[in-house]
Amino acid sequence: MKILANDGISQSGIKILEAEGFEVLKVHVAQEQLQNYINEHKIDVLLVRSATKVRKNLIDNCPSLKIIGRGGVGMDNIDVDYALKNGLAVINTPEASSGSVAELVFAHLFGGVRYLHDSNRNMPLDGDSRFKEMKKNYAGGRELRNKTLGIIGFGRIGRQVAKIALGCGMKVIASDYEVGEADITLEFYDGQEVTLKIKTAPIDKLLKNSDFISLHVPSQSEYLIGKNEIAKMKDGVGIINASRGGILDENALLDALEDDKVSFAALDVFENEPTPSIKVLMNEKISLTPHIGAATNEAQDRIGIELANRIISILKK
Repeated sequence: MKILANDGISQSGIKILEAEGFEVLKVHVAQEQLQNYINEHKIDVLLVRSATKVRKNLIDNCPSLKIIGRGGVGMDNIDVDYALKNGLAVINTPEASSGSVAELVFAHLFGGVRYLHDSNRNMPLDGDSRFKEMKKNYAGGRELRNKTLGIIGFGRIGRQVAKIALGCGMKVIASDYEVGEADITLEFYDGQEVTLKIKTAPIDKLLKNSDFISLHVPSQSEYLIGKNEIAKMKDGVGIINASRGGILDENALLDALEDDKVSFAALDVFENEPTPSIKVLMNEKISLTPHIGAATNEAQDRIGIELANRIISILKK
């Protein structure tokens, strides 16, 4: 059987699959050529991340496909219900990358409160001639300890974010349409554990009381955070979106940054991926990364291994 890892797969996953007799094709086929490639090579399993789209027409016109796999959590680039209705298995790796995304959130958060994203832009340009002035400009940062982090979406990634926040001495407010409460277990290097129960709150309470807000929800049909929601937030709030582009109104965000309603923002995802707004990219109050939340070596290994094991369990029954 043949597996096309169109958006890549870790070597660990390839080794497991090849040991079971699968042929793994680790090439990237352009979207418009994908249907022909799958049919020409009689591909049984198509593995994607966020770049490749698997829509109804591809499913209808590729009869050899048995499994569609998504290396990651969200599956908004796959017509999941249609695939299942047509007898295909659809799998993803909801836990493998949660910790990596949560760590990126805090990389942005630590950077935001100490202006690292902007000082790292300007120090190479003017650090030798304007050192004292820049020292003054970038003073007045904030500590995270004793601040409140609002987490919108309290699934696997949101809970990993909560763990780090609690470890930093922050208060956590979480909001989720489906989750009422969750046990958050902090695990330490020597095997000790501490479990705390977090009860979710209405989103309006979260918006009103959070010093920083991190978004962790699936793709939405409309903005989750727009002008009205930002107006309810604390003055000087920080907003981090490492979830999905299109859930945060970037124009409303830019206006709020201009008015200092929002002190800084951090974006790993964008409304117009892969061509983000120039106004967003050039704003000195926004910390930027190019959708790399799950892109750690460790996460990619876990994703590859999890995908491989699930494929084997389905096709080797």
